[in-house]
Amino acid sequence: ERSDHYMEPKMLRSQFDTLEIPAYGLHLNISCTPEKLVSIITKYHMMQKSEFGIIGMGVMGRSLALNVLDKNIPLSVYNRVDGNEAYLLSEFLGKADAKQVSGFTSMEKFVDSLAIPRKILLMIPAGAAVDAVLTALDPYLSENDIVIDGGNSHYCDTKRRHDALAKKNIRFLGVGISGGEQGALHGPSMMAGGAREGYDQIKRILEAISAKDAHGTPCVTYLGPDGCGHFVKMIHNGIEYAEMQLLAELFSILKQRLSYPKISKLFREWNATELSSFLLEITATILTVKEDNHYLLDRILDTASSKGTGAWSAEAALELGVPASMISASVEARFLSMLKEKRVNASQKPDSAAVTPEIDLDVVKNAYAFARLINHYQGFEIIRSASGENDWHVSLSEIARLWTNGCIIRSALVSSLADRFKKNEDLMNDETIVRQMVRLEGSVRKLINAAFNSRIALPAFSSALNYWYALTTGNSSANLIQAQRDYFGAHGYGRTDSDPGLSFTTDWSPHHG
Repeated sequence: ERSDHYMEPKMLRSQFDTLEIPAYGLHLNISCTPEKLVSIITKYHMMQKSEFGIIGMGVMGRSLALNVLDKNIPLSVYNRVDGNEAYLLSEFLGKADAKQVSGFTSMEKFVDSLAIPRKILLMIPAGAAVDAVLTALDPYLSENDIVIDGGNSHYCDTKRRHDALAKKNIRFLGVGISGGEQGALHGPSMMAGGAREGYDQIKRILEAISAKDAHGTPCVTYLGPDGCGHFVKMIHNGIEYAEMQLLAELFSILKQRLSYPKISKLFREWNATELSSFLLEITATILTVKEDNHYLLDRILDTASSKGTGAWSAEAALELGVPASMISASVEARFLSMLKEKRVNASQKPDSAAVTPEIDLDVVKNAYAFARLINHYQGFEIIRSASGENDWHVSLSEIARLWTNGCIIRSALVSSLADRFKKNEDLMNDETIVRQMVRLEGSVRKLINAAFNSRIALPAFSSALNYWYALTTGNSSANLIQAQRDYFGAHGYGRTDSDPGLSFTTDWSPHHG
């Protein structure tokens, strides 16, 4: 309503009509004097609102927190102070020694310390604990706040939480984080799914703390809605299970003939080739570590535990109807390892003499290359199937790129797959890969025969070869199974001499006996 102003009232009104008042930041009443406004703004900044918050100061949480602080991002952290977690927060704050971090044991004060919209990362065990923390957070959250679950939650739980929080206009993300303690500290690989708007607002921070690929691109990206990110991380872990099992099986054969230093040397040599990987590298190191002049490995109990992601991967594959034989075999191998007492008792019973296997190291190397290809093929096929089933539209090439650095299964193979998937997402349509499999399959057969003659179980290698044989068999014996199903259940069957899709059934009973 002012006169002689350069902007006419009509023009000024149009600006106010289209103004979208943001939910974030500090809102001021311009009826205050300039001095009063400056005072309010100064006090607001003196409150030192943090840009990012982390709940859970366990190994991964505190490592990520140090990573965030290293990138000069103001941070608030929260941890409960009961039970065996009583000193986690104080220990972290003592180690952090940074002015940009504030620690809290009150959830309300923690949330209040964060700039709006609040960005909160949960680094707590999967399962009921996540729901409990979300319930505790709920009274203090506002619309458009962003909550990120960085644990190994089941992707169905992530979808459920995403949908529930979306009704309150809270943006929920499920972000799979791989790399272990050192990855979290120096740069993990991260697979994000959930609310796209939330990812866009948290993207800058995630990219800052992530690992970088060979081209300097952050190993983090948005993969798809609801539980997509946690699904991809779950399959990453399934592939990891099988990769670890393959190395354990190689060790069980090689130690029959070679000393630990020689096996370590062999693995280091392989690590300078196309077989290089983080897991191969650390295995070579493990084989050299001594305690009181004894190899530490010999003092580690041979029972391998698991946290569930391997079994979840196998279950998801079964639900999708996608073979995951190597992941399943590796999970079952861990289950068998836990039956220590039963295994010790049963080991006294067989009276067949085992022979020490003859080892051709080139055969062993080729068999390892073959099995790793099958393992990765199966894992990516699960993701490809789930993407189609859930309408996620994920890029296998992009997922492989995320796994080239920062994560546990980073390897030269994964790097090569990132390029191959750009041309063809089904490796069995890649003639170079198929020719390589055909060339290497004989080595796997020789390795398995040598191991079986020595009574050494190779569940992962055997699963790889069985899968390959079945996949490359044009006419299988499944026709007998379908006939059996029709006999006792009248389930019907297709015929080789009729149109596809037609179903037939036979009254088999007159032929009985």
